[in-house]
Amino acid sequence: MNLPSEVDGQCVFCGIARGSQPASIVADEGEVLAFCDVQPVAPGHLLVVPREHVEGLADLSDADGKDMFALAQRLARAVRRAVRCDGVNLFLADGAAAGQEIPHVHLHVVPRTARDGVFRISANWSLPARADLDATAARIRSILI
Repeated sequence: MNLPSEVDGQCVFCGIARGSQPASIVADEGEVLAFCDVQPVAPGHLLVVPREHVEGLADLSDADGKDMFALAQRLARAVRRAVRCDGVNLFLADGAAAGQEIPHVHLHVVPRTARDGVFRISANWSLPARADLDATAARIRSILI
């Protein structure tokens, strides 16, 4: 079931941040907030979002990025105790090709148990040569901001 990313032409996460859309808020830390996902893959599945509408990581300020991950880390500790899970995934999809469904940066905090099978990343893992890895690292370093 896919829920709308907009309500009345407005970003649903911006509406939650403004208080005009309903949400089960877990933490409000000024520029970032966390709330329960309405389509949780497990009990305790949370979303952490910046108040400012930014679609992708490239648009996210360093400060908001730090605040999002710091809050997610604290939430992960709380979720482990609250829902008695064995682990927690932090997941952020940046862009539609990566699986981002709502064009507002959001970080998932997903409680996990040893055999839940509720969340997987399927991939065709490769084992490139060290020279290829070094070349890739050099390309990325050369444009790192």
